[in-house]
This record gives sequence, structure tokens and C-alpha cells, in this order.
Amino acid sequence: MTKYMGLHETLEVHELLTFKNLSLTKSFLMGKLVQDPELKTILNAEVLAGTNAVNRLQQFITNGSENQ
Repeated sequence: MTKYMGLHETLEVHELLTFKNLSLTKSFLMGKLVQDPELKTILNAEVLAGTNAVNRLQQFITNGSENQ
């Protein structure tokens, strides 16, 4: 098994990272605006999950496929 991702794989992970970052930013900002407590809880959970996903995707870009 190779130690590094191919160029196309790196670009796909970068695209996912960009999308997840945008989604995370939107959830975070909308969480500041909503007044419904249930919706605020859902958005806060999404921010936490999004942060974890961004960190994981960054590991893939930084370490290649060593984490698989």
C-alpha cells in the first residue's frame, strides 16, 4: 500500500474540506442568530461535528493516507 495519496485524491479531499468549512461557518453564524432553543442545540451539535470533520480532513491532507 502506498504511503501518500494521489493528486486526484488530494484534490478531492481539499474540495470536501472547503465545503465542510463553508458549512461549519454557516452553522456557526446561524447559531448566533436563531432564538429557538431546539434549533440552537441542533446547530451547536452541527458545529461540533463539523469541527471534528474538518480536523479529520486536515489530517488526510497533512499525512497523506498514513491514517488509513
